Order: sequence, then C-alpha cells, then structure tokens
Amino acid sequence: MTRYFTGNRRTLLIAALAIVITGFGLVRPVQAQVTAFKQAVAEAAADDADIAEFYRNTSYTPIWTAADDASRARRAELMRAIQSAASHGLPVARYDPAALLARLSSVRSPRDRGLAEVEMSKVFLTYARDIQTGVLNPKRIDSRIVREIPYRDRGAYLSGIAISKPAAFFRALPPRSMEYNALLKEKVVMEKLLAQGGWGPQVAASKLERGATGPAVIALRNRLIAMDYLERNNGRTFDQAMTDAVKQFQIDHGLNDDGVVGGETLKQINVDVETRLQSVLVALERERWFNTERGKRHILVNLPDFTAKIIDDGVVTFETRSVVGANQGDRPTPEFSDMMEHMVVNPSWYVPRSIVTNEYLPALRRNPNAASHIIITDSRGRRVNRGAVNFSRYTARNFPYSMRQPPSRSNALGLVKFMFPNKYNIYLHDTPAKSLFARDVRAFSHGCIRLADPFDFAYALLARQSDDPEGDFQRVLRTGAETKVKLEQPVPVHIIYRTAVTNARGHTEYRADIYGRDAKIWNALANAGVVLGGVQG
Repeated sequence: MTRYFTGNRRTLLIAALAIVITGFGLVRPVQAQVTAFKQAVAEAAADDADIAEFYRNTSYTPIWTAADDASRARRAELMRAIQSAASHGLPVARYDPAALLARLSSVRSPRDRGLAEVEMSKVFLTYARDIQTGVLNPKRIDSRIVREIPYRDRGAYLSGIAISKPAAFFRALPPRSMEYNALLKEKVVMEKLLAQGGWGPQVAASKLERGATGPAVIALRNRLIAMDYLERNNGRTFDQAMTDAVKQFQIDHGLNDDGVVGGETLKQINVDVETRLQSVLVALERERWFNTERGKRHILVNLPDFTAKIIDDGVVTFETRSVVGANQGDRPTPEFSDMMEHMVVNPSWYVPRSIVTNEYLPALRRNPNAASHIIITDSRGRRVNRGAVNFSRYTARNFPYSMRQPPSRSNALGLVKFMFPNKYNIYLHDTPAKSLFARDVRAFSHGCIRLADPFDFAYALLARQSDDPEGDFQRVLRTGAETKVKLEQPVPVHIIYRTAVTNARGHTEYRADIYGRDAKIWNALANAGVVLGGVQG
C-alpha cells in the first residue's frame, strides 16, 4: 500500500480506501471469520460503553470495514472529513488520518478487521462530537463559562451514520447557523492575510487626530489601507478621509466613533492578523458550544461587545448599550442561557452577601451610619436600629444581618430589573450611573448587566402582550410600589462572549478580550492541536 502515499496525498488516500479490506481471510471458514471479527470488536470496544452497546445491539454488523458500497462510502467520507478538519478550526492530528489509513491497509485477518472497525468508530465519534459541540470542555477552561453544552448521544451518531447517506450525514454535523458560516469565511480571509504578512507595521503613537503629520500618520494610513478602510493614496496628513476611515473602524470594533486615534482605538488598530485569526478560531469553538435552538425571539448579551439585543426571527429588533461585570475578583459576568420570566418595576435592591461583608461591613465598623440609604434587616426581615448594634464585633463569617435598598430613582438597580432566575444571581437592570455608557470599555458592575435604555427594553418586551406597552409600564412605574410584571411568553436569554462577531451586513467585527477568556481558550485549542494558517497534521 505504500504507493498510495505519493502524489496528491488526500486524493490518493481516499482512493486507497476503495480497495482496502476486500480480500483477506478467504481461506478460513466463514463462521470462523465472523467469530474472530466479533471477538475482536468486543475486545476493542470494551473500554467504550457506547461503542460496545452499539455493536451488541447490531449483532456486531460492520459499518466501516465491509466490502460493500455503503461501507466504502462511509470510509471515504470519514477520511475526507478528518483530513479537512482544519477548515473548521479543528485539530487534524487528533484524528490522525494517516495512522487510520495505515491500520486499514494492514488488515490481513478477521481479527485485524474487527480492531480496525472499532478504531474507525472511535475516530468518527471524536470527530462528530468535536465538530458539532466543540473540542474543549469550557468549564475546565474558565470557571465563569458555565454554559450547558448540548452534547448529543454518542450511540445516536453511530446509528445515524449506519442508516444515512454518508456525505449528507457529515455535512449536517457542523452548526448550521449563519454566524458559523460567516466565521468560516472570515477564517479563510484571515489565513490569506497571514500568509501575505499581515497589515504591516504597527502605529507607534499615543494619540493621533485630524491635522497630525509624521511617521505615525503614514503608518496609520498604510494600516487602514491594508485593512480596506481607506483607498490607496500617498497622503502624509491626518485628513478628512482618514478621519472617516477611523470612524468606520471604530464602529466596526464597538468603539465611540469620534475619529480620534487614541487609547482603545490605537490598541485595536495595532492588533495583528494572527490574533484576529485566533479570535475567529475561538469563536468557531464557542459557536459549537452554542449549537442549539436559541428561540424565535431571544435576548442576546455579548459581554465584550457591551450590548444587549432583542432578536426576532434572526433580525435585531432592539439594541442598547450595556455595562457588564468588572474584571476583578468574582465580578466578571458568567456565560450561560436561561429564560426571562418577568420584570420588577420599582425594585428593591437586596444587597448580595459578598457586597454586604466585603464593602459595607468594613464601612459600618468605622461609622454605624455609613451607607444610610441602605436598610439593615434581621433574619426575619425586620428593620434593625443601627445605634443598637456594635458592628466592630462582627466579621464576614458571623455578620447576622442583611441589607436592602428600597425603591427610588437612586436605587442601585434603577427603576426596573429583568429577571431570569438563576443560581448565579445575574439579571439585567436599570442604573442611576448613566455616564458609564459613554465609555469604550464598560466593565464596571458586580456581575449583573446594566442597560442604557431599560424603559425602551421593557416596552419592546411588553409589546407582545400589550396594545399600549409604554402606557402600561408607566402606570405601574408611577405608583412607586415594587411590582412584578409577568411576561406571558418567557424569552430565552443568552449571555455569550464573542471577540469575533458578525454584523447585520455579514461582515466580521472584533472586540477586546476583556476577561482574557478567549486567550485561555486559544491556548487550550493550541494544546489540543489546532494551528494557525490551516496547515495541520
């Protein structure tokens, strides 16, 4: 079989599969062949309960290594899939197509065939799960990625390939979302740019704006041209055309579009192609983790994008800026999905235990009247007289009281909060701290998600159940009383983390890795065998 390892490797490997496993063991009685094959399958599958059960239930009928046309087709499609796995940002070496072909080529007996049969099933199951729901277990990467991955039954993969047209079955494995397909296209674009050397030298400056001249402006000009934000020219001054190009760059990267290159804008302009390609590969993996039905109407919060959106039938029908958890301690906002069930108008703020003990208790030790806008309550909800308490005797462990801020315009939650009850105590809400929404980077909260336009968000949600959503909401608001408003149709909420995202025009935009999670995921993918540039294995 060594002759099949020359020339066009992929084509010849596939061709080899057509004749592998065809004429061995013919001198042995048929029954002996069958028994030896079954015993080999049983032995090889003993360490994998799903594979063992599948073959027991099918009386050890081969699906890969028989000489019939269906088995040949399955072998060929599996080899095609694992050899082209790099096109999906998967680690080809993990499936080792050359080793698999070598095993098939070395089959000389029914026992060899049984061992090869199970090996193909193992490779197939690894590939199928990887491309459908991801290579990595996200909870092992970062403790705040708590998304439940929609893993499929492994036995169903085997049953499915056994009764399906192989080519169609493999085509149906990857996520079918528009986002996934757009990321695949961006991957090709970034790989070509990487092969060509990227976008050129970085811009060495602290701040650039209209009217500026010098080497840094020339570097900026060249980089914007390479990124397709500016027509090719020989200009040496930061002019109106460059200002417009910078504004469009800022829009595409979620920044304030003031046309000035400084701070966060400069940081994003100087990001290299390699890092952008890593973001795309990580986004593909994240999309595989999120390979599930999202709801015809759903709420999407992308943490690095600092936005909250309502999406109806794939179209963004409402969008507002958001503030998310600060990048310190236990404040970073976790990633998960849940169901929004109601909103609370004129909410009280029940201060989380961590804030009570870490922030308010030290202040109360110094001054019992500190944070006077907060009510202190005992275990039965009764108001505590501050003057009767010696706060210095308490620690974070034994502090027996709770704290609550009653409804008001100065309430930490503002005038409305949106609830999707979860064990992480995360929700969306209004805030009196409106100035933070003007920042480029908006990671300041204790973990919950603040909305810039919470009333409009409420109107959009209530429009499905009210002829006058604004009027109904305002009537409840004017009472000043804490009021729960139920959503007649609960709405799925998806809190995601994407540094490479597709906009409404189908173009990929990039965001900063605010919590460093994507860097961790990329390192794990690289350790698993994923490489940049599409050349693997």
